Amino acid sequence: MISTDKVSESLRGKAIDLGSKKILVTRFSGSDQEKDISEPLNCDGYGRIHHFRRQTSPGWPENPLPIDPAAYKLGTTAANLLKAQLFQTSACNWRCWYCYVPFNLLCANPKKAAWLSAAEMVDLYQKSDDPPKVIDLSGGQPDLTPEWIPWMMRELQLRKLDMSLYLWSDDNLSNDYFWRFLTSVDIALICNYRNYGKVCCFKGFDPESFAFNTGAAPDLFDRQFELFSRYLGMGIDLYGYITFTSPIKQNVGYAMKTFVNRLQTLHPNLPLRTIPLEIKRFSPMQSRLQPLHEHAIRFQHEAIKFWNEEIQSRFSPSQRQLPICEVPLTGI
Repeated sequence: MISTDKVSESLRGKAIDLGSKKILVTRFSGSDQEKDISEPLNCDGYGRIHHFRRQTSPGWPENPLPIDPAAYKLGTTAANLLKAQLFQTSACNWRCWYCYVPFNLLCANPKKAAWLSAAEMVDLYQKSDDPPKVIDLSGGQPDLTPEWIPWMMRELQLRKLDMSLYLWSDDNLSNDYFWRFLTSVDIALICNYRNYGKVCCFKGFDPESFAFNTGAAPDLFDRQFELFSRYLGMGIDLYGYITFTSPIKQNVGYAMKTFVNRLQTLHPNLPLRTIPLEIKRFSPMQSRLQPLHEHAIRFQHEAIKFWNEEIQSRFSPSQRQLPICEVPLTGI
């Protein structure tokens, strides 16, 4: 079982250079991840184009993230496909068996990454052919080094790109580094930065599925809700992901009802801002799959039925049809 806090502290020390304001960014070229990337790598092998697709498998809700928030903030028409320039931190404190990133790219290994400043990343981005209007700061766990976000925001402001580009980042809700290491000025910048959205991923719908998915202690399932609640009170444009892979099959309906109840204790509308992610097979995960994981991949298609039932029973058709970025998370 992963000692999350100890591993987080160790990886943070390896993945950020505070003096030079640099992040240890993954080098995709030559990695096992490269074979799953559909477009040629860019940014000297340290960037890739990520395709966000609205369409999902039958029985699964559409995925409008970050398609709709980006279109709303940029004043464009939301499409079914969004291309984003992705940079990937080289560190993650959990080891989700279904992760599309090879584990050897998650341990802050300088042989598989490079130290890049926000200025250097934006330089590489601007040199790319027809760069997209969205930059995705991904992982790994970007919030092991939360300074990455305000550093990038300041660089975009300096180049007067902050109003013409949309910035998106994700968080696995594992640590409080956002509040522990960012200054009040950093936090104010993030909260007031117009073209920014943050998605937080709940790694399972109960403590057992959480521990199975992450390799972390089951009691950290509760920490996810505590951290999300803290973000929620700050006014950040906030969204959620949820994964439904689990080795447990009994009482799924009750477990799902309990999970949605917990989301609604944070805000009654939060389930409408939370998107279930179907776990699909990527090359790096093939060697990790055991019979229990195969079962979990099949099980998620049963679990999604209970999620859909909860959403339909709790929200009216007009509420469910709201664009995700227009679902209010202020006021109760």
